[in-house]
Amino acid sequence: MDEILERLKIIEEHVLDRNIIVKNVLSFNEACRFLELSQSHLYKLTSTGTIPHYKPNGKKIYFNRVELEQWLLSNRVDSQDEIEQQAADYLIKKGAVKL
Repeated sequence: MDEILERLKIIEEHVLDRNIIVKNVLSFNEACRFLELSQSHLYKLTSTGTIPHYKPNGKKIYFNRVELEQWLLSNRVDSQDEIEQQAADYLIKKGAVKL
């Protein structure tokens, strides 16, 4: 019986995750799940204006899923190869290295 309940719980979580991916507007709790953040951390991000959000009636907080995806992909960190290529390009441009 415990195994069946555990499997049902896993199925329920997968259904919830799928619904979040399909929806365009997410509630606060859905956004927490989507971003894999605690409620307190997401509240901090909204109160500091770090993350885009909406408060249509000044109370409940909503999020645009596409904007959350864009926020997640901000502040990209270059790979080591990209950094080395940028350094080589800079040295060639400045004339420090001749081809």
